[in-house]
Amino acid sequence: MPRFLEPPDAEFRKLNDSIGFDWRLGPYDVEQSRAHVAMLAAQGIISEPDGDQLRRGLDQVQQELSDGSFSFLDGDEDIHMAIERRVTELVGAVGGKLQTARSRNDQVATDLAMFVRAHAYEAGARTEALAQTLVELAEAHLDWPMPGYTHLQRAQPVYLSHHLLAYVWMLFRDRERFRSVAGATAALPLGAGALAGVNFDTDRESLAAQLGFLAPAPNSIDAVSNRDFVLDYLAAAATCATHLSRLGAELVLWSSEEFGFCELADAWASGSSLMPQKKNPDAAELLRAKAPRIAGHLVAMHGVLHGLPLTYNKDLQEDKEHLFDAADTLESSLAAARGMLAGISFNRERLLAAADDELLAATDLADLLVRRGVPFREAHGVVGSLVRHALERGTPISALRPEELAEQSPLLDHEAYAARADRAPLEAKRSQGGTALARVTEQLAQAREELAGALEGERGPGSSGAGEAGAPATPR
Repeated sequence: MPRFLEPPDAEFRKLNDSIGFDWRLGPYDVEQSRAHVAMLAAQGIISEPDGDQLRRGLDQVQQELSDGSFSFLDGDEDIHMAIERRVTELVGAVGGKLQTARSRNDQVATDLAMFVRAHAYEAGARTEALAQTLVELAEAHLDWPMPGYTHLQRAQPVYLSHHLLAYVWMLFRDRERFRSVAGATAALPLGAGALAGVNFDTDRESLAAQLGFLAPAPNSIDAVSNRDFVLDYLAAAATCATHLSRLGAELVLWSSEEFGFCELADAWASGSSLMPQKKNPDAAELLRAKAPRIAGHLVAMHGVLHGLPLTYNKDLQEDKEHLFDAADTLESSLAAARGMLAGISFNRERLLAAADDELLAATDLADLLVRRGVPFREAHGVVGSLVRHALERGTPISALRPEELAEQSPLLDHEAYAARADRAPLEAKRSQGGTALARVTEQLAQAREELAGALEGERGPGSSGAGEAGAPATPR
């Protein structure tokens, strides 16, 4: 007599079934199942002929997932049961041996780790590509002055290349975070069973090697309940998306008529349904809005795990939609940011006019006094008074008479005019990491060196997911 005498309620099925989203794990599930079957046969847990039949069935399933012909049925609770059901249809009763020496608990943890690894490498590769585009933009606009801002107020002049390179360093840190995420998937859950291990002499070391893991997870309880790597991915994604939101916010500001610093290509802007003159930076605006969406997934995932008793609980089913949407959103955002920047055009005249604001050289005048022995705080007050004097008279500092300068401090002489002339304030910032052209050139060389260590070719085994793109968009 079966354990359950009544079928699941329809509303419970709707709540419980995960096939509507975990179908995306199909390629990873087939990959680990193939390795699992090979191990079972090698260990004599199943016969070689049974192993051959199971492999043939898995090959057919992989093909069907890839070309979109895989048929999902109403009884398929999740992707694991769907694949096992289809293999059994293809090879007969031997399909029932596919689940020998494993549980859906260690199975899904393994699939998920493989998914996270693949998408951590993908995110890393896309941050590299965006950083490359920014480096190229910086090189093309190496000596274009613009105002730098604090509190969204003009502060000091910088080169546009220097400003763009700030995002490059953010992206390099993002790349390192995604590399760490990939490293967090190094322990293989498969073979842990439901929670306590399995009753067979399995070879988890060979499974780890086949699937690209460094070693089996040392504790079966931790193996099936661990979702730290999901949290790590979501945290890295949230930080990366926040960086993109800052970039998007600046592009929105800079492309406005009030700034006029840049214009997005038509392919990355949209018009108004009412006002025919409008060119809206919608893609840049969406970069701002996508960041809290991803951060929300991180917070929600912490909520899923908070206070959760060991080991596996159905709560963990909630990990996938947060992870999948975050991965899709981040990868789309990185691609959009790269596309926008590849087609952007900057207005040199508007940038220069804004950078030519004489008040941006106020700190340089204070530093002139410091070099002449005045304590900086006193020099700060002197120049502040001079700025107020110029503003009250409605005249630039360069137009003040020598005696007006001397009224503020006898140490302000003809060199005060040279301190803000032409590009003097820019080239004076020659400290390491500063905006002086020689320092920006050093930055560019360092960035190119960083890019030379790209993630290309680092994906490794067990991280393919190549069939994921070919899987059906929704189960049928």
